[in-house]
This record gives sequence, structure tokens and C-alpha cells, in this order.
Amino acid sequence: MVKVIIERRIMPGLEEEYELAAREAMRASLGARGFIGGETLVKLGHSDRRLMITQWRDLRAWKEWHRSEARATAMERILPLLTEEETVQIFESVP
Repeated sequence: MVKVIIERRIMPGLEEEYELAAREAMRASLGARGFIGGETLVKLGHSDRRLMITQWRDLRAWKEWHRSEARATAMERILPLLTEEETVQIFESVP
């Protein structure tokens, strides 16, 4: 099992639009093979900062989603709302 941590910084004033686009992206990931679950966090005192934590069966499942047409479509709505490129970190459970 892997957890994927995605950090995003949203353009000021576009937080609501981002939330709608991010919810759509999360709904799209629900149908992805190997997706287990996820949550979105807002940094205290910084409404423009988001941290998404998603859980996947394995690295292969995440990679399939990451390069999928469904994610690309979802990202078309999200990317214009960001002030910088998202960062992605992948963690695995310790055996």
C-alpha cells in the first residue's frame, strides 16, 4: 500500500473554484483501479494551501491513475488555478 501526498498552492480568490474542481477530480479517482481513499487538508492560516493525501493499493495503481486520461481531464480544471506546480511525494508502509 502507498500513500501519495500532493501539495498545491491556489491563486488568491480562487479557493472556491478550486474546491469544485478538486472534488470532481476526487470523484473521478473513486473509479480508478487500486484507489482506496483520500482526504484534503487546508493549512491553518493559509487558505491558499492544500494537502491531499490519497491511498493506493500499490505504486502501479497510482502510476496508472497519474497518467490516465481521467486525471489529465481533471487537471485541466485544476492547473490554471494554481500559482505553482503541484508537488507529489509517495510513501509506502513499513513492513
